[in-house]
Amino acid sequence: MRTVYLGTSDFAATVLRRLADSPHKPNLVVTPPDSRQGRGRKVSPPPVAELAGELEIDLLQAASVNEEDALERIRTAEPEALLVCAFGQLIREPLLSLTEILNVHPSLLPRWRGAAPIERAIMARDPKTGVCVMRLTAGLDSGPVALRAEVPTGDDNYGTLAPKLADLGGNLLVEALDLLGDGTLAFTEQDESAATYAEKIDGAERRLDLSGKASELAAKVRALTPHIGAYLELADGERLGVRSASAVDFEVAPRQVKFEWGRLLVGCGWGTLGLEVVQPAGGKPMPVADYLRGRPVPSFA
Repeated sequence: MRTVYLGTSDFAATVLRRLADSPHKPNLVVTPPDSRQGRGRKVSPPPVAELAGELEIDLLQAASVNEEDALERIRTAEPEALLVCAFGQLIREPLLSLTEILNVHPSLLPRWRGAAPIERAIMARDPKTGVCVMRLTAGLDSGPVALRAEVPTGDDNYGTLAPKLADLGGNLLVEALDLLGDGTLAFTEQDESAATYAEKIDGAERRLDLSGKASELAAKVRALTPHIGAYLELADGERLGVRSASAVDFEVAPRQVKFEWGRLLVGCGWGTLGLEVVQPAGGKPMPVADYLRGRPVPSFA
């Protein structure tokens, strides 16, 4: 089947690699222009652009896929299906009606529509999440669903869960295209009453509020590791990144800190948070025991 693929992120690149190994290898990949990324703010191509070059697939980098130049390039490719995954741009008419558009979304729709479904599922401590292949419509991830698959969230953080979902998404998309080619791909409308929204992670959410529940703070750490990063504010105003933490069955008074069993035990409003791997400002992630060499047990704001 002739396809055009629209994607941007590492997640989308994983799906593209699986697609390229199938009979549905795209003859055009569309992704945003190069941008400044990372701490050094170096101008770099999106992961999908890099992979398209490696796979020798024709590439279009467009600031807006809805502009006429981009539309004409896509029309020229004569796709039987447009495929979208973690693209980051809204798709509007007339592109929306050009052909069948399938979207790979990493949640169990209608739960967690929107920008940060993996993070929100972990933060909410959902026992399972998954991937859906759906028909893209004008609404926000509200189109009918064709295929879905589930995985347990367990103790995964974003860095371990996202690759599992990307692998699953690639396989589901290939299956969906096989069925579409056979004329047997069926869709089921979503239950609007069950919809929840995965808002983009706000910078303020990175801060761990010790007046909260230890179990919720541990879930936030997992959700934001390693790509965004959660932190605690030290008494002197510095930030201490938290890369691994868990709620522990050990009583510590709120905002008090103890060093036990190789962990910093921090009292919260409800329960105790055990810090296992931290990252000092300007430093690298390290076990708590290494962090405390030459440093006193910290106090938190």
